[in-house]
Amino acid sequence: MADTLVETPKTETPPPRIVRKPKRHRGALIAMLVLLPLLVGGYFLWKYLGTYESTDDAQIDGHIHAISARISGHISQVLVEDQQIVKAGDVLVVIDPRDYDVAVAKAEADVADARAALTGSQTEIPITSTNTASTLQTAQSTLADSRAGLLSAQRQLSAAESRLAAAEAQVTEAQANYKKAADDERRYKQLVDKEEISQQLYEQAAQAAAAAKATVDTRIASVNEARHNVAVAEAAIQQAQAKVPQAEASIQSALTAPQQVAISRSKAKSSEAKLAQQAALLAQARLNQSYTTIVAPAAGIIGKKTVEVGQNVSPGQQLMAIVQLDDVWVIANFKETQLRRMQPGQRVRFSVDAYSREYQGRITGIGGASGSRFSLLPPENATGNYVKVVQRIPVRIDLDPGQNADHHLRPGMSVDPKVFLR
Repeated sequence: MADTLVETPKTETPPPRIVRKPKRHRGALIAMLVLLPLLVGGYFLWKYLGTYESTDDAQIDGHIHAISARISGHISQVLVEDQQIVKAGDVLVVIDPRDYDVAVAKAEADVADARAALTGSQTEIPITSTNTASTLQTAQSTLADSRAGLLSAQRQLSAAESRLAAAEAQVTEAQANYKKAADDERRYKQLVDKEEISQQLYEQAAQAAAAAKATVDTRIASVNEARHNVAVAEAAIQQAQAKVPQAEASIQSALTAPQQVAISRSKAKSSEAKLAQQAALLAQARLNQSYTTIVAPAAGIIGKKTVEVGQNVSPGQQLMAIVQLDDVWVIANFKETQLRRMQPGQRVRFSVDAYSREYQGRITGIGGASGSRFSLLPPENATGNYVKVVQRIPVRIDLDPGQNADHHLRPGMSVDPKVFLR
C-alpha cells in the first residue's frame, strides 16, 4: 500500500564519553584528610601524656595516734565513744587515782624526812669543826698540865729523897749519940755502984741516954715518913707519866679534825643525794598520778575503742586510737620506671573515689626503698629462678593549704594522682 508507513531505520547517536580522573588520587586525598587530624591529635596526645605520670596504687595517709595506758589500774571513767570527734586535751579515760594519791603522799613524807636529815647533817659540820678545835685546845692544855705535873712530881721526889737522906743521916747521928749515952750510962752505973760518982751524975747520964733513945726513935720515924713521901712522889710521877701519853693521844685525836669535818661533809652530801633520790621518787609518783587521766594528744576522730569502765589495764595496753584529720597526705606507689623525671616540688592533681572533686598538692618526698624491702620477708633474688618484677617506690604528696579544710579526706581512701612533670 501506498500509504503504508515504512519505518526507516534510525541511526543511534552514541552518548558523550565522560572522562574520569583516576580513583587512586581521590583515595590518597581522603586518606590525607582523615589521617592528618589523627596524626596531629596523636602528637598532641602524646605530648600531653608525656607531661604527667599517674597511678591507681595510691591512698590517703595520716597520723593515727594509738592511745594506751602508761600505768596499771582500774578504769573508773570512759568519756568517749567510737567515731566521736575530740579536740586536743579532751579527757578520754580516767584510771582510779587513789592508789597513786597515797604514793604521792608517801613520797612527799620521804622528801620531808630527807630534807630534815640534810639540815641536821649541814648543821653538824660547824659543830664538829668547833668541837674538834676545842678538843685540840683542851688536849694541848692537858698535855702541858701533865708535863708540868710530871716535872713537879719529879721535883717533889727529889725533895723527898733529899729529906730521906737527911733523915737517915740524922738517924745515924742519933744512934751514935744514943750509943755514947748508953755507954756513958753503963759506965756511970758501974761507977755509982762503986760510989765513985754521985747518984745525981748517974741519973743525968741515964736521962741523957733516954733522951738519945727518944731522939733515935724520932729520927727513925722521920726516916719512915720521908720514905713514905718518896713513895708518894714516885706514885705521883707514875700518874703524871701516865697522863702525858693520854694527853698526847687526845691531841692526836683532835688533830683528826679535818677528817672529822670531811666525814660530816660526806654525810651532808649523802643526805643531799638521799634528798635528790626522794625528790625523784616524788616526781615519778606525781607523774604516775597525772597518768591516771588520759587526754587526747591531737584533734581527731575516735576509733578502735576497746576499753570499758571496770576494766583493769596494764602499761602499754592500747585502749583506742585517734585519727588526726587536719594533717593528711597522699602516698602514691609509682613504678620505678615512672620516676625518671619525678622530683620534689612538682605539682600534683588528684581525685578520690568518694568525692567528685579534685585536690591540688605537691610532691614532698620520694621513698628511700621499694615497698617490698620494708616487708616482713624481703624478697631474696639470689636464686636461679629469678623473675624480674617492676618495683614500686612510695612518693609522698602533701596537699596545698586549704585543700582539706572540710576534713573530708580520711586515711585509707583510694586516690588517682597525676604528677605533672613540667
